[in-house]
Amino acid sequence: MNKKSGNKPAMVFLIVTFIAGASILASIIALLPMADGHGVQAQLQSRFVRINDEAFSAQSLNTGDTLVVTGELQSLVNRPMRGWISLFSESTNAGNRWEFVSRDPPGNIIEIQPQETVPYQIEAKALEPGIYHVHTQLNLANVGPGLGPGQTIQVVGEPILKPIPWNNIIYQSIIIAAGLGVTFATRPWQVI
Repeated sequence: MNKKSGNKPAMVFLIVTFIAGASILASIIALLPMADGHGVQAQLQSRFVRINDEAFSAQSLNTGDTLVVTGELQSLVNRPMRGWISLFSESTNAGNRWEFVSRDPPGNIIEIQPQETVPYQIEAKALEPGIYHVHTQLNLANVGPGLGPGQTIQVVGEPILKPIPWNNIIYQSIIIAAGLGVTFATRPWQVI
């Protein structure tokens, strides 16, 4: 028996032990309780626009009820900022559905002047039961999102199902198919 073949069983044993140890360690880590949390991107708010006095109309709602979120957007910069205001909500259920009823200031895009304070109000109807953590979300152009402190909202009741807008889906599918048809007819080498 030469010297090289004598080390082979020891090497196999070492590899098998390493793989078994890694598998056991991965199983133990998977069973450990996970800590889950969230934070507010304070660096975005403190440098550009701060969400102040965020208030929620209720902590508990039935499906179909409206949640009203109010507060102020305070500009901290010396130039106008454009953005849009929305709600960010996270939940343990997969639905996470809200229907926006109104926004004040109205419209999709809002302009915040330098050093200006803009009051806001968002109304959203709860469509699905669950426990949600809801934040005001301000998306600033060329900056990104910023979140308010948020609040936990419990929604109970039966889910409200909205009809699927089949006409819109068919219309969009026709437009996409036409675009692909034109692209394929004029530049088939880019489609294939």
